[in-house]
Amino acid sequence: MDVGGTWTSGDQEVSVRRITLIGKPGCHLCDDARAVIERVAREEGVEWEELNMLDDPELVARYAEQIPVTLVDGRQHDYWRVDENRLRKALSAPPRGA
Repeated sequence: MDVGGTWTSGDQEVSVRRITLIGKPGCHLCDDARAVIERVAREEGVEWEELNMLDDPELVARYAEQIPVTLVDGRQHDYWRVDENRLRKALSAPPRGA
């Protein structure tokens, strides 16, 4: 699952930071995580997306006991609860492989 990425614009490589929230409907911890992620993404100018794990059996198999799961640039960052300061720190660090 590739949710972050890098592309080339002329001679310059541009890295895209992205937060992904993996959860499911009716999950109160997912609601809490969504609120934190929406705020941090807006303030940091970072894109984010939400995936419903029930739409993908692979996500269910991998994350069923950990939701909500937060990915930063496609790599697992947190689960159960999102620590706002930790998320901001991860976003301010250089992307892996950059």
